[in-house]
Amino acid sequence: MSAVRPHDPRITIIQQELFDERRSKAQRYSDLVVGRPGFWALLTYEVVTVFSYIPGALGLFVRSKLYPLIVGRCGRNVTFGANVVLRHPHKISIGDNVVIDDGCCLDAKGTDNRGIVIGDGVFVGRHTILSCKNGDIVIEDRANIGFNCEIFSAARVRLGKDTLVAAYTYLVGGDHLHDRVDIPVLQQGRTAAGIDVDDNVWLGAHVVVTDGARIGRDAIVGAASVVIGEVPAFAVAVGSPAKVIRDRREPS
Repeated sequence: MSAVRPHDPRITIIQQELFDERRSKAQRYSDLVVGRPGFWALLTYEVVTVFSYIPGALGLFVRSKLYPLIVGRCGRNVTFGANVVLRHPHKISIGDNVVIDDGCCLDAKGTDNRGIVIGDGVFVGRHTILSCKNGDIVIEDRANIGFNCEIFSAARVRLGKDTLVAAYTYLVGGDHLHDRVDIPVLQQGRTAAGIDVDDNVWLGAHVVVTDGARIGRDAIVGAASVVIGEVPAFAVAVGSPAKVIRDRREPS
């Protein structure tokens, strides 16, 4: 795992981004959504995303032609569902044969991060959010992410090859400082150690993976578990916090 990233002033609070009166509304919108300076970058983004709402086969066809114009890299046979939101799209890289289902949000926001990298054969289920706050998200080949999941990164979060992530699962690659009691937690900044989920892992529905966690290859984490620290390779872990109950390589 990478070392803990200390409080970084670039990991900002959303209210500060939206209501900083030192900049115009257009500048704030462009910084929050487009992530690149200049009128043409903003205009291209606006024209392309107008077509996000078109339903049916026509919408799928139009988005397959237009969305690659604003993302950093887009492979062959990529499907963008209806109402897919892309933020800082020039920092989103997508491989071949990928499905981004309806209502997903891919937010690669950051000042010097790499952003979101999605490998080949990945499926991202409906209404799932991939959210960077100056961090990176790496989803390797053939990963399958269910609906209504969230992956948040203020450092680096990786999902290995052939991982299976069930619905309503949260990977939280960052944490709030909370040592002081004289000011709200919201104002105390963040730290981030990142998350690493190795190949062939299965995360059950409603699992929460906390910052700094590492899950070894071929492990299974039971539904509604909370992962803190490390789950070894081939382990089956359940509970809050998740504890290992057996090794998959041993007879059950």
